Amino acid sequence: MSTTHCVIPVIKSPKDYEVYRISPDDSNRLAIIFDSTNASTSLICCVEIFDVGGQTPPNRHQWSVEMFFVLKGEAIAVCDGKNISIKTGDSLLIPPTGTHLIKNIGNDRLYTLTLMVPNEDFSQLIRSGIRVELDAADIAVLERIYQ
Repeated sequence: MSTTHCVIPVIKSPKDYEVYRISPDDSNRLAIIFDSTNASTSLICCVEIFDVGGQTPPNRHQWSVEMFFVLKGEAIAVCDGKNISIKTGDSLLIPPTGTHLIKNIGNDRLYTLTLMVPNEDFSQLIRSGIRVELDAADIAVLERIYQ
């Protein structure tokens, strides 16, 4: 006798995303799509929104692989001292222990789909920050992605 399991997928839209700045002076915001609080797995998937000139602080992850897919904009990615230009449609994979940062070099906001596996407490760090909202410009970019 076989057992069948029905897995009900979790579906979210931009209005469901929880958005945070990790620190008050940060020039990027993270809109959490999925993390360990709403998906039963150790990952974080978010839309990262960088202000003009904005960047992440240099950071590294002991065990996690981090992937950035550029939804809109252009940036310089620095990993272990190497500069790489990335733009809309490009993907970047950062291996564990690589010290990296992403900097928006465009004239408009930079949007990346950012995934990290395993989570390595990144979602807890994000959620410990300051809650903010997506604005009309953010919604316009994200809704075009889903249409």
